[in-house]
Amino acid sequence: MRRLVPWLRLLVGVGILVALVARVGTGAVVDAMRAIGIGSVLAALGIGLLTTVFSAWRWCLVARGLGLRLPLADAVADCYRAVFLNSVLPAGVLGDVHRGVNHGRQAGDVGRGVRAVVFERVAGLLVLVVVGVGVLLAQPTLLAAATVDLVPGPVVAFGALAVLVVVLAFAAAAVRGEGASRFRGALRTGLADVRAGVFSLGTWPGVVLLSLATLAGYLALFVVAARASGSHAALGELLPLLVLGLLAMGLPLNVGGWGPREAVTTVAFGAVGFGAAQGLTVAVAYGTLSLISCLPGLGVLLLRRPISRCPVPPPAARVAEC
Repeated sequence: MRRLVPWLRLLVGVGILVALVARVGTGAVVDAMRAIGIGSVLAALGIGLLTTVFSAWRWCLVARGLGLRLPLADAVADCYRAVFLNSVLPAGVLGDVHRGVNHGRQAGDVGRGVRAVVFERVAGLLVLVVVGVGVLLAQPTLLAAATVDLVPGPVVAFGALAVLVVVLAFAAAAVRGEGASRFRGALRTGLADVRAGVFSLGTWPGVVLLSLATLAGYLALFVVAARASGSHAALGELLPLLVLGLLAMGLPLNVGGWGPREAVTTVAFGAVGFGAAQGLTVAVAYGTLSLISCLPGLGVLLLRRPISRCPVPPPAARVAEC
């Protein structure tokens, strides 16, 4: 049953993209490809470097809170590789799974290594959700568009419902019978690690600030995409639309980030009078620039040596600050 989830996500993401192209036309996609020039590419690479460093730094803080050693240089390389894999593989999370397992093996605790990645990603997502909800509450027009105009077609709706049913069934199976005690034990361990890795006084301020800095980088790249696509809207009008587009990327129904982002951006631009076609153009340009920004991860994937198979040092030697 668990194997069906990635395929259902793929179905929903592709369904959203097909519906958008059928509604708006292919011209917006062609315009996005034509709009990307050398200046946009260089800006994407520079912004991508900053956001990757911020994300890696956040990961270091969380890992240190869990008692795992993680040098910043290694974290940056692993984050580049993870973002690249997330962008080119349908599941959208395999890169993060890889870096969590890889770091856990190097540190001698795979479970804690994976939890460190999960915690830092969830922390960043929570900051984005808080900002996105604030934007929705402050922009009644966008709130109406998100709840009324953004109505998925039958294929997308069916796919979303199927994903929900599979996830709920899997969760129910996990807490039944013999798995209940294991589930409760894992929950207790996870909560203890959350307190140590995220909510400790020495960790959470840095995690929040780095999450905000990373979000600012994503928004800056979105602004680059908007300007390259011909949008001359003031930043005060543009940023709320872009925040919603980023918020939509967190939905687990995308294909390497594509799908909900394009749908929400298209609807949001249309709702405020900028035109749905321009919204789709901006979203496609952002998706392309985002992929370009993580291309150094391909070099890391090809050149970085595999994880060491040498004996794991004792715990006292592994616990150190980043």
